[in-house]
Amino acid sequence: MLASRRILLGITGGIAAYKTTFLTRLLIKAGAEVRIVMTESAGHFVSPLTLATLSRHEVLSDFVREEEGATDWNNHVELGLWADLMLIAPATANTLSKMASGTCDNLLLACYMSAKCPVFFAPAMDLDMYDHPATRKAIETLQGYGHHLIPAGTGELASGLHGEGRMAEPEDIVAHLEAYLRSHAPWAGKKVLITAGPTHEPIDPVRFIGNHSSGKMGFELAREAARQGAEVTLVTGPTHLQIDQPQVSCIRVTTAREMLEKAEQAFDRADVFIGAAAVADYRPREAAPEKIKKQAGEMKLELVRNPDIIQTLAARKKDQYVVGFALETERETEHALAKLQRKGLDAIVLNSLRQPGAGFGGDTNKVSFIDKNSEITPFELKTKAEVARDILHEIHKRIAH
Repeated sequence: MLASRRILLGITGGIAAYKTTFLTRLLIKAGAEVRIVMTESAGHFVSPLTLATLSRHEVLSDFVREEEGATDWNNHVELGLWADLMLIAPATANTLSKMASGTCDNLLLACYMSAKCPVFFAPAMDLDMYDHPATRKAIETLQGYGHHLIPAGTGELASGLHGEGRMAEPEDIVAHLEAYLRSHAPWAGKKVLITAGPTHEPIDPVRFIGNHSSGKMGFELAREAARQGAEVTLVTGPTHLQIDQPQVSCIRVTTAREMLEKAEQAFDRADVFIGAAAVADYRPREAAPEKIKKQAGEMKLELVRNPDIIQTLAARKKDQYVVGFALETERETEHALAKLQRKGLDAIVLNSLRQPGAGFGGDTNKVSFIDKNSEITPFELKTKAEVARDILHEIHKRIAH
């Protein structure tokens, strides 16, 4: 659930700050991108260099940076808007009080005041401080703001006393974040089948009929659907792309008929099918068992139609929501609507090779989402990761009803 999540980790000045090295490592291992902001006093307990090495980003603590005569500033607004989640751990009594009252006297608190994302805080202090009415009131106030408490544990404290106030262990903090994301994921409980990439139809053992599809769009759809809580089956043609999210089962095939076979096996269990593959329309009637030698004169291939994977699956759907893709070069909307109706789809994603930055191979795309009611939602040129979010958002709006 943490894969590709952007987490802003705020570290304050308490002995429990040493645990943030382990916490950072766990978040990175889970696939999250982590940026760290520390208070000045936190640097007495844990090394910014260690955390920068683990997080692979500079650790920030001051509003202003001066390096070799140049002056720059750390933009707390951008950091607050960048994050998918903000986690303050450890959260000392001092910082909890400032958060509750709106005091903003350091970079960490400025980031907190600018954050638009869910905020989590893991208190850490001695037992009497944790039980003090002022601390309890601050915690209640923050929960009233909609923030999420990760309760302190009970055990031996830095003072030598034994009681409540220990910061939750890094593993418990990660589990808390994952549980929250799982319960709030828009696609939680949904099963999504996606086809991606080209198909290669063999002429002989060394030659094939194919196209320029890279598979990037289908892979981004699989990543984003998994990130939003779905269980994904990705059936992909030949591509160099890799995907390592545990919620994605990746099945690799070569030909259109192999892709259809694997997609049919997964279709009945799916809630949504997205046919993003660029399937070869034709294949040689017979593939030569040995390499065809060059000869004088012309070479002729007899081609036959490949099965239409999207149309085949759409014809057997029950409650599945079926989405196709249309890559067009002329009269784009007209052809996309005709394809949607002819194949019995619920929606189709249209893009054009005439649009700069769209089409095969690149990292960007410009699409329009068209549903069976002919409602057209156009989007600007975006990265394929952003396009995947847009497509899934449009599908979710419709299946939610």
